[in-house]
Amino acid sequence: MQDLKDHLCATLKKLRKERGWSLDATAAATGVSKAMLGQIERGESSPTTAVLWKLATGFQVSVSSLMEPLPEIAADTVIRDANEIRYVPGDKGMAVAPLFPFEPRFGFDLMELTFLPGYERLSEPHEPGVIEHITLISGDMEILTDDIWHSLEKGQTIRFRGDRPHGYRNQGDEKAVTLSVIHYPHRT
Repeated sequence: MQDLKDHLCATLKKLRKERGWSLDATAAATGVSKAMLGQIERGESSPTTAVLWKLATGFQVSVSSLMEPLPEIAADTVIRDANEIRYVPGDKGMAVAPLFPFEPRFGFDLMELTFLPGYERLSEPHEPGVIEHITLISGDMEILTDDIWHSLEKGQTIRFRGDRPHGYRNQGDEKAVTLSVIHYPHRT
């Protein structure tokens, strides 16, 4: 978890410096308060998933780039273990494993998302053009799109526009595990 905080702290500082943004300008662009931005940059806060998405949208970067460095381009086969890279953001009702973080040549993130029983999150729209694909691996899950909750059963997949309000909830008695592909068409 400390590696995530250290990476996020350094990345946030780097992104602000590259853009010449003050904390006030960053708060205006991301919707994250100046106080929270300062806490993140000092490594004093473990931001929620919602805050990570606000930062990604405001800076127009992938959410996975805030979780770990962009991978080196590998021409060979790459194997990653979700058990080794899974962490729990500040909202604690879910766990995230960035299986294959965003690479410009592919234009998407591939993540394992685990939602604990009772977890619900409403997500603000991401940057224009973002498309999400969710495949339910185990448990029961509901996805909110266009003001309708869609129930998914094991093995089912849903694709929806991430640039509109949407949500995730697990009303079941067991954890729900999904694979999520988030496509960023304007960065390919």
